[in-house]
Amino acid sequence: MHFSRLRSAAVWLSLALAPLAALAHGISEADRQRMLDGGYLQYVGLGASHMLTGYDHLLFLFGVVFFLASFKDVVKFVTVFTLGHSITLVFATMLQITWNYYLIDAIIAVSVMYKAFDNNGGFQKRFEMASPNLQWMVFGFGLLHGFGLSTRLQQLPLGNDTASMLGRILSFNVGVELGQIAALAVMVGLLALWRHRPSFKRFAYMANLALFYAGVYLLFMQLHGYQHDVAPDSFRFPTAEHRHAHEDMGVDDTRDTSRDGL
Repeated sequence: MHFSRLRSAAVWLSLALAPLAALAHGISEADRQRMLDGGYLQYVGLGASHMLTGYDHLLFLFGVVFFLASFKDVVKFVTVFTLGHSITLVFATMLQITWNYYLIDAIIAVSVMYKAFDNNGGFQKRFEMASPNLQWMVFGFGLLHGFGLSTRLQQLPLGNDTASMLGRILSFNVGVELGQIAALAVMVGLLALWRHRPSFKRFAYMANLALFYAGVYLLFMQLHGYQHDVAPDSFRFPTAEHRHAHEDMGVDDTRDTSRDGL
């Protein structure tokens, strides 16, 4: 009986994660048509909006800048992250290198967990060792985040002409950077105000613990999406019931999962 309740809870948790997974993946048909009808500025706008709604990217950046008190350090680490994700965004898209985006985003969720764990001194407390070099870790995770961005961009009509394709990729990347700057301005500003208050020291640990569990949530959300993508009939409860629950949540299971997510 106890196991049955646990299984039922797990089922409904996975259903609760589904709407966010649907929002996290895919480019809508409206966006595709807008890209076809518009020019490079459309790609700039889409890149900016994607970053501003990319909660996994923003959570990781929040973790990176959480304890950075100087503007110089913020610029240094954000530049390293930007360099990393720009490299994979451009080259993976040009070379049409892709992978299942649910798995990529699952690993990106791990990057959020990693930064929260590091911020709370996890390496020192759990492993009695110094944290890995932050600059190299941010660069490495930047490469990963850029690969995630590339999987989205490759869903768009980029054209067959190399020069036009590169122009669209770079325009999208410019939009990503603009969105990142806007988000960081808010994050850094709020953290700067909070850092000078007594509550910062009291709640910094809890804030990063919440960040860690947000990463856990994102990880399970993406794994749920991956299971839908590769084995939609593997769920241990009636398929019709599962589909009906998704319809109630506004999640369409009839779309092409290889392109649009759930």
